[in-house]
Amino acid sequence: MTTRTTTWPLVRVLRERDAGLCLSGVVVSGFGTSALWLASGVWVKDLTGSDGLAALCLLAMWLPTLAGPLLGILADRGRRKPLLIGVNLLLGALLLTLVSVGSPGDLWLLYAVLFVYGAAGVVHDAAESALVATAVGPSLLGDFNGLRMTAAEGMKLLAPLAGAGLYAAYGGASVALLNAATFVLATGLYALLRVREEKPAPPTGSRRQRTAEGARHLWAHPVLRPLVLAGGATMLCAGLNGAMVYAVVDGLGHSPAYAGVLYAVQGAGSVAVGLLSGTALRRLGERRFAAYGIALLAVAVALRAVPSDPLALVCGAAIGAGLPAVLIATLTSVQRETPGPLLGRVTATANTLVYAPNVAGLAAGAALVELVSHRLVLVALGVALLVTAVPLFQRPARTERTVSRSPSDANPA
Repeated sequence: MTTRTTTWPLVRVLRERDAGLCLSGVVVSGFGTSALWLASGVWVKDLTGSDGLAALCLLAMWLPTLAGPLLGILADRGRRKPLLIGVNLLLGALLLTLVSVGSPGDLWLLYAVLFVYGAAGVVHDAAESALVATAVGPSLLGDFNGLRMTAAEGMKLLAPLAGAGLYAAYGGASVALLNAATFVLATGLYALLRVREEKPAPPTGSRRQRTAEGARHLWAHPVLRPLVLAGGATMLCAGLNGAMVYAVVDGLGHSPAYAGVLYAVQGAGSVAVGLLSGTALRRLGERRFAAYGIALLAVAVALRAVPSDPLALVCGAAIGAGLPAVLIATLTSVQRETPGPLLGRVTATANTLVYAPNVAGLAAGAALVELVSHRLVLVALGVALLVTAVPLFQRPARTERTVSRSPSDANPA
């Protein structure tokens, strides 16, 4: 038991065949998504010269997140492995249509593909979360979700550079082809999974009732409700903080390009916490792990108000380490505490409640930074984040030590 606990998390996950395949699928598809995210905006900018039209690419991909509770139903209608294979093949085929985009008049197709891409991504994430809860052992869920975060942040650092280089050399169609290839590869990885899924029972009740079941489960659950609320509040503050980055760079006396340095340091912090999250979850439990992460984020955000280069770099790394904690804790708890037949809807609903406030925070911050000193905003955000963390330090209604749960607790279905 001691040897298993002290084994490096990546080794523990890859040692389990299905867990390693799931993680590989996440890495491969995440690489393509991150590459397309940057290249699509550059593509539109080159074709039109408009910053606003370029920004619409990100909006098209994010907008379907708001329909998460409704789209999550699809992840509960059948077996998750065939659904993931089908979604990956659909996205791969869909991206091939972008090779015909070559003029401003073709941009409607790009926006339409990005919108469908975002909607399919919501279904994909919900089905993937449910499949992971089946394929990955309960004791490995925290490690897996931490490594998933590490992989996602790593792709954000590497894939945009690869996508930008490919775009510069061969154009936007080449990036679309690369992304399509990643989905085909991910399809093969998911097809190799050896998971046994029972066919779900026929749905009962109206679509509206089934959609609401995910929200009811989250709201009534003593472990999930505080984590989801804290996650949404944290992401709202994170959005506001993100909108201040160029004001922070200006206060340091650097050009806007210096923001890339801060983002890189932040990404490194996220990679580090992802590697350590499995151990932290086992020792602290989901609530306290999330609480410590939010508290670290609060201090780092407030200290960004101080115009110091070394402090800005330290705060960037601390923000990268603190922010993912509540996200990893929430996803792991959803997978552990939700019955299998509900897991797709609950995951999609939780993702909407947690991530949608980030978009609102970015929009509000973009307006606020023009009206109020960014230093005042950063200090206020630090206080708000500390207030968000406090309830999570309180003793939960029942124990949530991850090591004490059995496989049946994680997968009631």
